[in-house]
Amino acid sequence: MNKIIIAIDGSSSCGKSTLARTLARKLGYRFIDTGAMYRAVTLYILENNVDIKDAEQIALALSRITISFENINGQNTAFLNGTNVEKKIRTMRISHMVSEIARIPEVRRFLVAQQHVMGKDKGIVMDGRDIGSVVFPSAELKLFISASLESRTERRAAELIERGESITKEAVRENLKKRDLIDSTRADSPLIRAKDAIGLDTTHLTRDQMIEIALQMVKNLID
Repeated sequence: MNKIIIAIDGSSSCGKSTLARTLARKLGYRFIDTGAMYRAVTLYILENNVDIKDAEQIALALSRITISFENINGQNTAFLNGTNVEKKIRTMRISHMVSEIARIPEVRRFLVAQQHVMGKDKGIVMDGRDIGSVVFPSAELKLFISASLESRTERRAAELIERGESITKEAVRENLKKRDLIDSTRADSPLIRAKDAIGLDTTHLTRDQMIEIALQMVKNLID
């Protein structure tokens, strides 16, 4: 069976990571959560008081960052310089800053280079904002996931509350709107739908329905 690259793009909390993670597990592929990579860089910058307007400080910080993933109890877990940071990078503190950090060209080049290495042997499912348009424009399957702001707010708020964060839906909604604006208008690799990407609106789909639709697309390609 030929291995392919599956690129899944979309805005925050639209279901793309859930889809990517599940597809990878069902196919025996590697799941690469590029959002976690940007969150890990954001965490390092915040914890080390890096001035994001200082190119030299950014370059020095990036030279000191190593990001990796490990499968722990069936979960794709992010490590920053050898430390498990999965819980830390999923907080609203990081969510408030990650789009600002992700728009820095040096950060994008640094992480895209790593993503190219991760996908060189194919057999991966990678999700993000620019996977189909920039990172792997020749990916065999490109999906662009969307959902209404309200459904995304509900999903994200539920995730945060489950993790023990005290947050209001209004705060989550405003954060998503801000990130949407930054992600779609940044000069370097904005969030756009690749011309050959297949659109999938998950607003009214259950998790299982979303996965079944995408899985059938994959099977049509590799069977």
